[in-house]
Amino acid sequence: FATLFVVIDPLGNLPIFVALTSGEAASHKRKMAFKGVAIAAAVFAFFALVGGRLLELLGIGLPAFRAAGGLMLLMIAIEMVFEKRNERRSETADKIAAEAAPRDISVFPIAIPLVSGPGAITSLVLLLSRYEGEAGAQGVVLAMLGTVLGVSFLLFLLADPIERLLGETVIAVVSRLLGILLAALAVQFLFDGLWEGLLSRGA
Repeated sequence: FATLFVVIDPLGNLPIFVALTSGEAASHKRKMAFKGVAIAAAVFAFFALVGGRLLELLGIGLPAFRAAGGLMLLMIAIEMVFEKRNERRSETADKIAAEAAPRDISVFPIAIPLVSGPGAITSLVLLLSRYEGEAGAQGVVLAMLGTVLGVSFLLFLLADPIERLLGETVIAVVSRLLGILLAALAVQFLFDGLWEGLLSRGA
């Protein structure tokens, strides 16, 4: 749950959702929240089902994928700590807001890349591969993913009052703390991938 919550970053997505739906009717905001999370769930389901097979077809071993995923997550964590991630998200939101009457933002950028971005997809595949052959453990991973998506949906529905209640400062502090936690998890993924790669070569 911690890994997926940090990478999907529902709190960090709040200001962007508010900016993109500013001035829209409440019904439209609810529709965008539901569609965005539903599409993200479909993306996650696709990679949960075929992610491992896709790696096999491409000839990519799990140790290499773990190491590469760890590096990617570490970059995201550094961006979160130094607020580069929110800055990039804000630029994306500004570009969309500048377009003539943007209406459906559910696919881009809500579902992709804000909710089901590369880091989140990588994390899901890594977590599922860690418990390969353990249906119960993989079920827990998917349940935690569903929980995080549920939290994201709820926060989107309550975006306006939550942002007013917490303020930009509190959201920035929480985002930085989550970034530090993600950095530690990313380094663990990187070490695990390198260690497994060394062991496989030794074998």
